[in-house]
Amino acid sequence: MRKPSPALLMLLMAIGLTGYGLWIPAKAELAQWLLKDAWQKTLLDGRKQKPWNRADHWPVARLTAPDAGIEQIVLEGDSGNVLAFAPGHNSQSGMPGDDVAIIISGHRDTHFSFLRELQQGQQLHLQTVKGDFHYAVIKTQIVDSRMIRLAPQLTNEQLVLVTCYPFDSPIAGGPLRYVVIAEPVTR
Repeated sequence: MRKPSPALLMLLMAIGLTGYGLWIPAKAELAQWLLKDAWQKTLLDGRKQKPWNRADHWPVARLTAPDAGIEQIVLEGDSGNVLAFAPGHNSQSGMPGDDVAIIISGHRDTHFSFLRELQQGQQLHLQTVKGDFHYAVIKTQIVDSRMIRLAPQLTNEQLVLVTCYPFDSPIAGGPLRYVVIAEPVTR
């Protein structure tokens, strides 16, 4: 039996890596369909609804950024397993009405790639089982997670969206975070 040529091995590796690279955003997008269905059921009966049988997470909110054309279901928790499918609500933070910050994290290359486009004054909406809440972006900042920890109790019901930074880095999981802070607005 002949040994495969190095060129063939490289081609197969390239195809495999490309397929894997395409799978991650495709999985994130496909999951949102199932999550939207689970979210609608949650709104109807107020109970935690898992999006599929073996899921260890459930929807807690729907985040929209109208100017960016974004609508995403937010899951409870912000572990890597959760963030693979959707933005995740930090369980140490609050929800609207809790008088502490609402912190939601997402991956910079899938669900939260739109954060780089948000500008001061743009609107964000958060729908929970308690109702619809509206926010306006007041600032964005880059922080070093080794130096600064986001503390929900230090802000008064602000919506804080967090993702890794820089957006175009080929290396995931660095210490920098891109943070969007939005204040509640009344309608």
